[in-house]
Amino acid sequence: MDITKRIFYLCDALEISINRLADISGVPQSTLQNIVSKDSTATVRTIEKICDGLEIGIEDFFRENDDLPAPALQELKVFKDYLRWKYKKN
Repeated sequence: MDITKRIFYLCDALEISINRLADISGVPQSTLQNIVSKDSTATVRTIEKICDGLEIGIEDFFRENDDLPAPALQELKVFKDYLRWKYKKN
């Protein structure tokens, strides 16, 4: 699996920036920038921190993008929008 693509996919799916990911995961911005811009390898601990920040399991990080059917992905997007509205986060 391409770690860089996965990080970008997750950030896009959750509508957050790489810098926001750094903030919520506790991974230094420079580390994340190196991973995504230079295709540096990420340590297991870094991936664990990213998962903790995103509140997902490590198995979800490595799950292929198309593991869920399109209707389930759409429901997740609707639910995410609802949570943003409920907690007034943009």
